[in-house]
Amino acid sequence: MHQITTTELRGKMQRNEKGILVNTLPQESFQKEHIPNSINIPQEQDDFVSQVEQAAGSKDQTVVVYCANEHCNSSTQAAQKLEAAGFTHVFDYEGGAESWREAGEQLVAGV
Repeated sequence: MHQITTTELRGKMQRNEKGILVNTLPQESFQKEHIPNSINIPQEQDDFVSQVEQAAGSKDQTVVVYCANEHCNSSTQAAQKLEAAGFTHVFDYEGGAESWREAGEQLVAGV
């Protein structure tokens, strides 16, 4: 699993790099606030890996996972599950939504 910084994530988004950005928290948390263009697939769901694979299109696609902040371990657990399932380009944005906001970036609410 690779770590990704706010600057690296911002760059990927600005370059429109292929891949998906996955919020791993429960839907209620996602609806309160999330990084724009991210999708919500709670890592606690039994079919988390298959949902990510379906959204990504393949296990070779870049997947960036994140949760609330660096004290939240949901994204780390999600990244471990994905790597164990054979995903090859998994990044954990450990700072999560909190770091995104602190960097001056906008969060959005709703689905």
